[in-house]
Amino acid sequence: MSVDARARAGLFLAMQYPVEVPGVTVSNFLRTAVTAVRGEAPRVRDFLKEMNAAMKDLSIDTVFAQRNLNEGFSGGEKKRHEILQLRLLNPKIAILDETDSGLDIDALKVVAAGVNAYAAEPDHGVVLITHYTRILRYVRPDFVHVFVGGKIVAEGGPELADELEASGYERFSPLADPVLVDTGLANTRLANTGAGAPG
Repeated sequence: MSVDARARAGLFLAMQYPVEVPGVTVSNFLRTAVTAVRGEAPRVRDFLKEMNAAMKDLSIDTVFAQRNLNEGFSGGEKKRHEILQLRLLNPKIAILDETDSGLDIDALKVVAAGVNAYAAEPDHGVVLITHYTRILRYVRPDFVHVFVGGKIVAEGGPELADELEASGYERFSPLADPVLVDTGLANTRLANTGAGAPG
């Protein structure tokens, strides 16, 4: 399945390191993406109203829409932009790869609020991949899984993330690179925590 076909089917992927695209503004990118996913171009006035409302909710200055896509963005700007895409594209399932990477506490709270608002909608699911439990203070998972070497080695609820915060991953694999995954499917937040998974 091609990337655009997956997007039209309702799958959203936010990458850890989004690519810079000089010459393409955020506004043009978002309108093109919305057109592709929805199957028809929204009227410019309607789109701008929708985009500006979403930007306001995410504490993004409207000048941001005229900047080149991801070019010179701070970590917080990149992650807020991902959540802006999530809001406008309204997929069924969102896979968010290290959405908390490079965020200060204020940006983390804004991004987490965007994830929570999305996850609260009917028929939405979230897979949140992270190396740290910090974001899970604001996006509370329903399920947690620990991955080591690509395999699930432990499962639980939010208490497993709390336990990992306190004791670390050493009991699973002393050399592993830890990865947490908070996943929510059909209004169920499932947190998967993994060590040694690619990140």
